[in-house]
Amino acid sequence: MKMSNMLISTLREVPAEAEILSHQLMLRAGMMRKLASGVYNFMPLGLRVLRKIEDVVREEMDNAGAQEFLASALLPSELWKESGRWEVFGPEMFKLKDRNEREFCLGPTHEEVFTDIARNEIKSYKQLPVNLYQIQTKYRDERRPRFGVMRSREFIMKDAYSFDKDFDGLDISYEKMYNAYTNVFRRCSLECKAVAADSGAMGGSGSAEFMVKSEIGEDEIAFCTSCDYAANVEKAPSSPEISAKEEMKELQKIETPNVGTIEQLMNFFNTSADKFAKTIIYNVDGKIVAVMVRGDREVNEVKVTNALGGAIEFEMADEKTVYNATSAKIGFAGPIGIKVDYLFVDNEVANMYNFIVGANDTGYHYSNVNYGRDFEGTVGDFRNVIEGEKCPKCGKPLTLARGIEVGHIFKLGTKYSDAMGATFADENGENKPLVMGCYGIGINRTMASIIEQHHDENGIVWPLAVAPYQVVVIPAVSKNENQMKAAEKIYEQLRKIGVDALLDDRNERAGVKFKDADLMGIPIRITVGKKIDEGFVEFKLRDKEEVETINVDSVIDNVREVYKINGLVL
Repeated sequence: MKMSNMLISTLREVPAEAEILSHQLMLRAGMMRKLASGVYNFMPLGLRVLRKIEDVVREEMDNAGAQEFLASALLPSELWKESGRWEVFGPEMFKLKDRNEREFCLGPTHEEVFTDIARNEIKSYKQLPVNLYQIQTKYRDERRPRFGVMRSREFIMKDAYSFDKDFDGLDISYEKMYNAYTNVFRRCSLECKAVAADSGAMGGSGSAEFMVKSEIGEDEIAFCTSCDYAANVEKAPSSPEISAKEEMKELQKIETPNVGTIEQLMNFFNTSADKFAKTIIYNVDGKIVAVMVRGDREVNEVKVTNALGGAIEFEMADEKTVYNATSAKIGFAGPIGIKVDYLFVDNEVANMYNFIVGANDTGYHYSNVNYGRDFEGTVGDFRNVIEGEKCPKCGKPLTLARGIEVGHIFKLGTKYSDAMGATFADENGENKPLVMGCYGIGINRTMASIIEQHHDENGIVWPLAVAPYQVVVIPAVSKNENQMKAAEKIYEQLRKIGVDALLDDRNERAGVKFKDADLMGIPIRITVGKKIDEGFVEFKLRDKEEVETINVDSVIDNVREVYKINGLVL
């Protein structure tokens, strides 16, 4: 492609709306433009990257035996009501009605649709296993779109659905997808790790997220320092710290005026945070839920949601709700006499002795509180793991890091096939439910994650496999006939051997062309300058500082060598 014919829209300044580096560079490099909050148009350059990533995904899906499919993005409500998710999915679902008042949604995911296809098309065990996938735009009405395409309201997803006759078959399909995902992210030059994850609204017996370590990641991951254990903090089980046994002391109600936070209480009682239990109150689908954790711990809302069997709306209770439950202002909630629908007590709290809690009376706390004697509730794991906590697999310390989720695979089992009557006839002619798995990759998010890991102060540094163009040929002075002629010849030679090449034939200064090439992240730059009269050009790799002067006749060989080093073939 000749750049004089392209829609080039690079920006020198960082757009004010861009919060993170990948968002900034995707806008500055002219990869995309904002249409509305959480909605973006992809420009020609950005679309080429998306298509390159899609090509990698397709190859790995096809190699794993999956068949490409394309479902509608406009989905009838009947399917979602069959599975029970029409209400459960929550306000993130875009819902609409047609002229006949029939309800539809814009597909946030496609389990129901593929289950419907399977129940209509698969009749016998002889047709199994089957794995269908698609690459399609999804729609979710995010409450707070942020970080560009990291959390947007429409996004491109590769979603696959496997159908097996039994759980042994599901394990095989799941493993194939696990390996395919590993290959996809390796080929995209992403440092990525699979971690145990919560299945969330998708349901099922088990799942794993493919995480890219990043400080801007919205997920927190617990990694073991000694073994291969890794899990999303939402999923990671905590290891309760066992308190030293004490004789139960007499319950005391103590006046604590203007003392509500853990820090204030620590100063007031002259003790540490592990002697307090805080009571956090939530409004969950209209039910009032109180959760108790140790004073220095944080509630894990996903674990609470799972204990409730799922939730659509999960939010902190407002001041009025707290008062109705406790007869006190915020800051003085406690378990003794609290009026809630559910009281969840973390394991650590249930095993503490003579601790301090709010007294459900403004300006007062109880001391010497003991679980079982003074109050009761549902005991379980309701908190986040912390740095240094014991690994559940080997017992060594855990470390925490932030990560970006680029892929997620689930063992759905028969959750959807049972609900929607998706069965097949087994070897004995008996009807059995199809055993399902589902597997998703965020294409836009993968693109942004690559930028987060591959950039420098000058712009994006695309890996060769997913770069919009792999080589840019730059005549230093476009008006110089010899330079232009030689640049066009190199450009045409590259195209003939299958290289995605750019010719920057714009009437701009060489410095402007270099800056644009670096900003856009083109992996190989060939500059045709004054030395072309002696038969030499400059050869530079985007991820290297060195500029090499080479014979013009060796350009093709040098490009082939770069491809070979990167595992690509021309």
